[in-house]
Amino acid sequence: MGGFWSSPAPPLTEANLQDQTGKVFIVTGATSGYGLLLARILYRRNGKVYLAARDTAKLQQVADDLKHDFPNSAGEVDFFHLDLSDLSTIKISADAFLAKESQLHALWHNAGVMIPPQGSKTKQGYELQLGTNNIGPFLLTKLLVAPRAPTPAIDFTNLDYHNDEWAWVKYGRSKAGNVLQAAALARRAKDDGIASLALDPGVAITGLQRTMSGWLLVIIRLISQRPEIGAYTQLYAGLQPDLDVQQPETWGKPGNLPRIARLLTSAAVVPPGKLVGGRADLFDGEASEKFWQWNEEQIKPYV
Repeated sequence: MGGFWSSPAPPLTEANLQDQTGKVFIVTGATSGYGLLLARILYRRNGKVYLAARDTAKLQQVADDLKHDFPNSAGEVDFFHLDLSDLSTIKISADAFLAKESQLHALWHNAGVMIPPQGSKTKQGYELQLGTNNIGPFLLTKLLVAPRAPTPAIDFTNLDYHNDEWAWVKYGRSKAGNVLQAAALARRAKDDGIASLALDPGVAITGLQRTMSGWLLVIIRLISQRPEIGAYTQLYAGLQPDLDVQQPETWGKPGNLPRIARLLTSAAVVPPGKLVGGRADLFDGEASEKFWQWNEEQIKPYV
């Protein structure tokens, strides 16, 4: 079923994406949903695609399917195990990639957990969405590409969730954390030529809703779009040739997801009110730096 809003034509799809020969990509969450769709587009256009997820059997199946479905592709496909809910394993995953490659042209993180059963924890005891959607990707990004050199969005007094919250609030905080991480990395990476972007792929039924209640799934189906639109959003953010990464960018009409937040040099360059409903606190340099430093402390034993 289509959503309430009609989607405009995506500016970048598998139909007009340029040849990606020689490019190396990592797509996390690549066994289903947006990650899988994105991997198919990249491989079809001759990119070298590394798939990353927890289930290596599924990763092998996806790799086999790509080769079968696109026999004329000159690209390559490989994969490595990645469990973002266990920090002790992530360096092993990063090292597996770094042992094979000396360059990485784009890394796409796909949300790993959405509304799990209340009380769900990571291996290290973090609330599952905070750990899997924020701390785990933060560690992987730092190991791979970090440069050398709700209100409030993040409740720094409750990051251990000693005061429990509604699952949707916790999910919202983990997504706000992604924006803060993107802003902080952008400031650090600007001199190394690395762009750090946060994007909203929109609403679609994918494997992400596997723990969601049935009644909520009915609502999501009513407002959902084609999953391909979310993959196109990631494609646009990562590979659109004329993208101005210094400015906010939206394709589609207001209220119609997906929306891409451009976060480079500092949060101050992003006009409040145009991104994430005008939540200026999501672009606050002090908050993003504080969250970055908190993440640094959490991953210190695993770097």
